[in-house]
Amino acid sequence: MTAGAASGFRALLQELQRAYGPRHWWPAETPFEVMVGAVLTQNTAWQNVERAIDNLKRRGTLAPETLLALPQSELAELIRPSGYFNVKARRLRHLCSFLVDAGGETALRQRPTEELREALLDVHGIGPETADDILLYAFGRPVFVVDAYTRRLFRRLGRIAGNEGYEQLRRLVEQEIGADAAALNELHALIVHHAKAHCRVRPECAGCPLGGSCPGAGEGQPG
Repeated sequence: MTAGAASGFRALLQELQRAYGPRHWWPAETPFEVMVGAVLTQNTAWQNVERAIDNLKRRGTLAPETLLALPQSELAELIRPSGYFNVKARRLRHLCSFLVDAGGETALRQRPTEELREALLDVHGIGPETADDILLYAFGRPVFVVDAYTRRLFRRLGRIAGNEGYEQLRRLVEQEIGADAAALNELHALIVHHAKAHCRVRPECAGCPLGGSCPGAGEGQPG
């Protein structure tokens, strides 16, 4: 980890907010839709997730009980646009079974954050990033989501060495931002937006709002 890596995340949030404005992410009508999206977005673009969720909505199955009532093959076909549809169909069914067995969203909201996180991580197919997506965006818990965009940006800005583990990097951000779910939500959403606009694998440095604080600005080298 580089010197000063534990500071500057709020400043980064403010810089990105000035550049892009509020993101209002995650785009969903219900917490369950967020959960479904968190599973479907694994290894695919968001546009593909939207197509799969639209299929579920048209079929009237965007609820745990109705989704579980679908035959496995039919569910897989509905979410085909998201890719790896057979695997994701199984993961969705495991998540829905967990929700139903736990007493639904209302019961889960009563659980402390760390207890709920552990329970989510015990669900087959739910890893740390997906669990934190669900905690932050569906349940409004103050956790930070670490993804490839985050690692790429933080490394290029010199905030991390690049070999930090998921939990280490998550807590690094949470310790500075604090128990502020709205700020953690915006920071993650803005990082994703910025990474797609400028901090790509091959960066687009021209016009980057972080160019003044990025050691590699203007190099245009792949990450």
